[in-house]
Amino acid sequence: MLRRTAFAATLALLLGFAARAHAEEAGDEAVGSAAAEAAADSGDEAPARPARHKRRKSHKGGRFIGRVVPEDKLRIDPLPRPSGNLEMVSLANPDEKVKVNIYNPDGSYNLDALDQLNHVLRCRRTDTEMEMDPQLLTLLSHVYDHFGSKPLQIVSGYRNQRKQTSNHFKGRASDIRIAGVSSKKIEAFAETLDRGGMGIGIYPRSQFVHIDVRSPPSYRWIDYSPPNSNASEKRPPRGWKRKKLES
Repeated sequence: MLRRTAFAATLALLLGFAARAHAEEAGDEAVGSAAAEAAADSGDEAPARPARHKRRKSHKGGRFIGRVVPEDKLRIDPLPRPSGNLEMVSLANPDEKVKVNIYNPDGSYNLDALDQLNHVLRCRRTDTEMEMDPQLLTLLSHVYDHFGSKPLQIVSGYRNQRKQTSNHFKGRASDIRIAGVSSKKIEAFAETLDRGGMGIGIYPRSQFVHIDVRSPPSYRWIDYSPPNSNASEKRPPRGWKRKKLES
């Protein structure tokens, strides 16, 4: 009887240790996946254990999977200069279209063209503009050239938002679609441009591709969240008020 009691106590103790270890491991994974999702949009340094895919179910039924890109998977050859041509249309304001070349004949950036692009890429919630990173516009010109000069449909460019770690807030990111071209094809081509310092994410339910420039390492992710699942983060900064138009 005493032997049975001692055996049962030992077994219970071992099971307790195993359950605790499993819970701690699950907790670490949850923290890691949350950090991975934050790194996807912010460009901050990704979490430890980069080789593992990070998964997290969102509170609205979505799922996020992200990973750091190993250096041996990045492009080695220098990128040729694109044509510089860019044609964009804002999905928030479909009447707003722009078709420019970001370069002057001498190869410098055309400031007037950049201003026009900044206007189309402005925050759709507050109408505020931001000088977008020319490196991002250069990458978008590569995308435009590759897909037969089809207009880039802008889902989101600059965002004057509360989450200030986002590359959208920094003017380094855009979410795009191209009519007749699948998001997977856009993503696959964008990956060929990456020499280090790019973030590329695909959103199957919202049907767009996120492209940003950032400090290394490069990052990839797929986000199955429904549209506007993180709308609270995209709200204008607290205390912001739209300026009244002068008569």
